[in-house]
Amino acid sequence: MFESAELGHRIDKERYDREEPALRHALLAAQYELVRHGKFPVVILIGGVDGAGKGEVLNLLNEWMDPRHIQTNAMRPVAEELYGRPHMWRFWRVLPPKGRLAIFVGSWYSQPLLQRVYKESKRADLELQIEEILGFEQMLADEGTLLLKFWLHLSEDGQRKRFRELAKKKRTAWRVTDQDWKHLGMYPRFEKVSRKLLRETSTASAPWIVVDGSDEHYRSLAIGTAILDAMTKRLANGAPVPRPIAAPPSVPPIDGVSVLDRLDLTRAVPKEEYEDELAEQQGRLNRLTRHPKFEKYSVVAVFEGCDAAGKGGAIRRVTAALDARKYDVIPIAAPTDEEKARPYLWRFWRHIPENGRIAVFDRSWYGRVLVERVEGFCSEADWMRAYGEINDFEEQLVTSRTLVVKFWLQISKDEQLRRFEDRQAVAFKQHKITDEDWRNRNKWDAYSGAVCDMIDRTSTELAPWTLVEANDKYFARLKVLRTLADTIERALR
Repeated sequence: MFESAELGHRIDKERYDREEPALRHALLAAQYELVRHGKFPVVILIGGVDGAGKGEVLNLLNEWMDPRHIQTNAMRPVAEELYGRPHMWRFWRVLPPKGRLAIFVGSWYSQPLLQRVYKESKRADLELQIEEILGFEQMLADEGTLLLKFWLHLSEDGQRKRFRELAKKKRTAWRVTDQDWKHLGMYPRFEKVSRKLLRETSTASAPWIVVDGSDEHYRSLAIGTAILDAMTKRLANGAPVPRPIAAPPSVPPIDGVSVLDRLDLTRAVPKEEYEDELAEQQGRLNRLTRHPKFEKYSVVAVFEGCDAAGKGGAIRRVTAALDARKYDVIPIAAPTDEEKARPYLWRFWRHIPENGRIAVFDRSWYGRVLVERVEGFCSEADWMRAYGEINDFEEQLVTSRTLVVKFWLQISKDEQLRRFEDRQAVAFKQHKITDEDWRNRNKWDAYSGAVCDMIDRTSTELAPWTLVEANDKYFARLKVLRTLADTIERALR
């Protein structure tokens, strides 16, 4: 993979001075067209061998293009414990919107590479990290991001020569650190792990471009030309052709019986019994979240359900048991312009809690396979691939000590009608009923089918769905509190 980058590619200064002005002008024009066009973002990764010129390339691109429209992310490997969130969280939160260009020097590759080189991770760990990276980058590509990955390479002798040249000059000696010399001594291992990373993550939608970093003129023209060609092609051709639908189509049961049909919606709890157990379960939940071991975990509680199924009431009984300083309730409505400009899951990643905290989602990322599917707000390819993306997302949360607890609150169609009419009749409840609720009711069967598909495809061993019989609000609230407390208690044990 690195052979062509060790051939000693060179561009003389005369040729560089002749070609550089036109390249700069074309790159700037393409950048302004990207801003004006506003249809997709550009993400550029600059990785490679120490001393190969990553910092120089970053500075050059900011000089050649308009830095007001460039988002620079110089990200160093940091232990997840310092953030208390999944490894990918800090990269998700800085993804650029459509029409913007972001440059990453230090990326989602840095930590897996260093951990494996320093033998802090095993081969199996690296394979899992590679799988996570592939899923992330494919999702970016599917969402329309133009992802360009550059690896600046030097041979071992070339890196040693580069360090010596920098170290002997007073104005550049500071750029060569003790760690750089240490890494030079580990060059064979760095090269071995880098080869594996690049080989397994160079895909059709996000290939690696390996560039000889020994000559700054060659390096600059090669990278600038590659960026210009990719941006020009995308601006001319528009959005990429969607991938074939990955998930198999759902096959309805031939007897017409679904998981929702098997719920016993007659289950109920007398008011006096409810009040006693409510106090007991709320006290239990409060004690669990104040336990010292809870500081090693976070909780994501997802509330989905039929309109008027009692999600708000259940959430209020949960939050009433908690210290207000330890939780956030995130109501999810139609995406804003800021959220539409980024990949679908971005607006949920940004709300993932740190250790010791709880995030309660009133509606969630499942909107893509429910509302957006039924109402036609996204393509079939989008919602079909969303099942896998959601499962990957939740797996990343669970493996980083986030407890994912998902509730679907189900009521009968008759009970929903009764609640709708009650809301219309009572003045202080009228804000709870909208024309959209009535329209959704007319699509009851379509939503029920989507819910059953969602449960079948996303109720995993790591993040199972809890189906809540909600015709009786007392029963539903107690089941939610018990399930949440049980989940936390099992983790603390």
